[in-house]
Amino acid sequence: MPDLARTTDSVADRFTRWCEAVVARLPCGLNHLVPPTFLGFALINGFTFGVDLALLTVFHGWCGLPVWLSVTVAYICAFGLSFVLNRTFNFHSHAPVGRQAAVYVVVVVINYLAFILGVGSGLAALGLEYHLSRLLAGACEAVYMYTAMRWVVFRNREPVRPQPELAPDVRF
Repeated sequence: MPDLARTTDSVADRFTRWCEAVVARLPCGLNHLVPPTFLGFALINGFTFGVDLALLTVFHGWCGLPVWLSVTVAYICAFGLSFVLNRTFNFHSHAPVGRQAAVYVVVVVINYLAFILGVGSGLAALGLEYHLSRLLAGACEAVYMYTAMRWVVFRNREPVRPQPELAPDVRF
């Protein structure tokens, strides 16, 4: 007879447990500082960043579209994929998708204007190779996007239950 606990695990549950196991093995006390969702975010967004760069190469390098248009289209595709993967695999959100998607769009627009157009296109306009400028902008946006996704887009909206007060520890 199959073990029901194993048969009801989803791929998302296994991904989370794997991230928790990896973080638990981090040295030098990092296991207490790095949340498993950070590792999940890094893996998911590392993958979607690769998708972003591949699409940028296709649109600009092969199709000859302008850098600003290539960056924009690749960015929209990659961040749509990032939303779905982070919502499902990393943050396990069951909140209504419409509100989260709306908040995510605002976060992404701010990110796009500040880091993609501001930093990425600005560095490319100054003569830095467009892949390298995109990598530098990506480092800035990673910090911003993780904090926004964890504490704004996918934050836990359940009310915090007050902890029962404990009797003071009295020793004689």
